[in-house]
Amino acid sequence: MEFMPFIMFIVVCAVLMLGYPVAFTLSGVALMFALLGTLTGQFDGAFLEALPNRLFGIMSNQLLIAVPLFVFMGIMLEKSKIAENLLKTMGGLFGSMRGGLAISVILVGMLLAASTGIIGATVVTMGVITLPTMLKNNYSPALATGTICATGTLGQIIPPSMALILLADVLSSAYQQAQLKMGIFSPETISVADLFMGALIPGLILVFAYIVYVLVLAWLKPEVAPAMVKTDESASWSQAIKQMAPPLLLIIAVLGSILSGIATPTEAAGVGAVGATLLAFMNKSLSMKQLKETMDGTLNVSAMVFMIFFGAAVFS
Repeated sequence: MEFMPFIMFIVVCAVLMLGYPVAFTLSGVALMFALLGTLTGQFDGAFLEALPNRLFGIMSNQLLIAVPLFVFMGIMLEKSKIAENLLKTMGGLFGSMRGGLAISVILVGMLLAASTGIIGATVVTMGVITLPTMLKNNYSPALATGTICATGTLGQIIPPSMALILLADVLSSAYQQAQLKMGIFSPETISVADLFMGALIPGLILVFAYIVYVLVLAWLKPEVAPAMVKTDESASWSQAIKQMAPPLLLIIAVLGSILSGIATPTEAAGVGAVGATLLAFMNKSLSMKQLKETMDGTLNVSAMVFMIFFGAAVFS
């Protein structure tokens, strides 16, 4: 019986390596071991009766309403071509220096992470737009792809990150239970704002480290990150500020309202979704087709996230 959790973990890892979806793997392995435990008398099947209440608790959790709203915000910004304009402008601004294109990708990736919190949208957007340009300018394929992939992961740590929102719900419950066991009957909670504030500085440090790495590598090995030939299309600081202002204002509105306590994460996510839609409208890239695609994408991503939640609830 003591080895059962370890065996379950090994089976989950093996099934995941075979390519099965995470949500179905977690729930399937859990139910399989529950059945095995019931047949061998090591597990009481009555525990499964509490499962519907746990799943309903996930669906009725107000904090998790922020997930589809932030997903909508990220997909809308991706489809509004704001990221594309940012990348082109920043590339023209920093491209004339060694490693400038890679630095542009890192800076825009930071803004996208703070705007969307979705890794896939960031990596795909930057990969489609910047990878051909970097390779065309004789960047090392390893540096080009590595920069894009590494920068894409900033969405995991820079607020408003989906991972931080999900962790806040789990950590808050665990922290309250730990305090109750210690005899503290008016327990404090861990809020999303606490996690956001705790992750913001490490995220910025990571961005700084990426930039320093690119600069040092470009100085030691100029051939892996050569400078672009300056053309008449090179961007100016005024153009860069003009392109950066809308997403920066949206970031300040969303994160500022959460960190200052003016709005809850769910309310701020609603503001972000509306703000992203307005930015797409101002950028003249909003249409019924795009709105439908954004809603479809939001539904698909949100469904996957909640299915993983359900699988984790069954597994636990």
